[in-house]
Amino acid sequence: MARAGRTGGVDAAREIVSVIGALSTEGDEVNPDAIASRMGKTPEEASKFMDMLLYLGTDDVGLKLCAESDDDDTPYFVDSAAGRPLRLTKAETLAVQAALAWMGTPEDVLGQAALYMRIYFVGMPAMMLYNFGAAILRSVGDTKRPLYFLTIAGVVNVILNLFFVIVFHLGVAGVAIATVISQVISAGLVTICLMKTNASYRLELHKLHIYKDKFFGMMRVGLPAGMQGAVFSISNVLIQSSINSFGSTVMAGSTAAANIEGFVYTAMNAFYQTALSFTGQNMGAKKYDRVAKILRICILCVTVTGVVLGCGAYLLGTPLLSIYTSDPEVIQYGLERMLIVCVPYFLCGIMDTHVGVLRGMGYSIMPMIVSLTGACALRVVWILTVFQMHRTLFILFLSYPVTWAVTAAAHFVCYLIVHHKMMEKAKAKQAEAAKA
Repeated sequence: MARAGRTGGVDAAREIVSVIGALSTEGDEVNPDAIASRMGKTPEEASKFMDMLLYLGTDDVGLKLCAESDDDDTPYFVDSAAGRPLRLTKAETLAVQAALAWMGTPEDVLGQAALYMRIYFVGMPAMMLYNFGAAILRSVGDTKRPLYFLTIAGVVNVILNLFFVIVFHLGVAGVAIATVISQVISAGLVTICLMKTNASYRLELHKLHIYKDKFFGMMRVGLPAGMQGAVFSISNVLIQSSINSFGSTVMAGSTAAANIEGFVYTAMNAFYQTALSFTGQNMGAKKYDRVAKILRICILCVTVTGVVLGCGAYLLGTPLLSIYTSDPEVIQYGLERMLIVCVPYFLCGIMDTHVGVLRGMGYSIMPMIVSLTGACALRVVWILTVFQMHRTLFILFLSYPVTWAVTAAAHFVCYLIVHHKMMEKAKAKQAEAAKA
């Protein structure tokens, strides 16, 4: 007997699997009893996890789950339009169930989240193109035009959000589509800017070519930074899953607060970019004595910016959060997060500024290792130990400022060591030049 289920499971399941990888590949059977034994759940909970798979995706995909197949008890999907079976592999199905259990995502938000992710990732190439182009402009001291382009894209994003959501009633899909369009606009503007300039960094599409020396130099600096960002997702997923365990209301408050925090971070990130660019320029000019001054000025600026904007955002938290929701309970949870995360956000800025200086000095692997150990591994340990003993939002959110402070201190020690070695080498070269 085949029983009908919710639609759209296959695409969403495979997308999740492609992102998180196969978290579990044990066993041959995929049924509630097998999942219960492997996940440590009751049969009722395991059945619920099996059913949750059916909630992923959109309603326009003509796929239905059958509980039984012709030859065994393994669930499979039938394309209702073509009438043919379309199976998930056993490893894929187990991976999805393990991911759902690990994340603890409330059932009522899974479908919307999957839809948003599918649309959002369409705009990833455009976002990458803008970041690459903006980095080129900033490296030559042009920080205004990337800001102008991003401002234009941001305004378009807001307008399209209202248009798609209010006029066309597209909901989450409309927000995602607006984001993608704004990303394409920012990428187009920065590309046109690079193609129109007469400077040395002019972009000529017909001359695009991979130069091995430049390629490996960029990989040496960029790959560790990229790996750092990717691995950071592990701790972020673990924190998000912990937030999810408190329910949809807490999730909504935390998400709204995180959106406001994003504005504070963007302002502070400008000093990370400044530290990186100015340090690299002075290293190239062999003005090593200026590096310490660059660090001091950027630390001062990022601290003032972080304190003023972070505290200001918290003090104005109620009206700001009211932009996202009118639910007083959601606003209260958002304020709780902002007090613990947004007020001491300057610590994150200090941490990032040290990373910018170290990378500008040509060290990329060192700050990557420190950041992964301090801001990622330590955060995971915190959640698995301290948070497990005291399961409160305060303890969970406290993992952010604690790990920022520890990691910033470690980066400062690394900077002192690197700067000392750099100055010693510079003095040795000056002594050799004087003898010659």
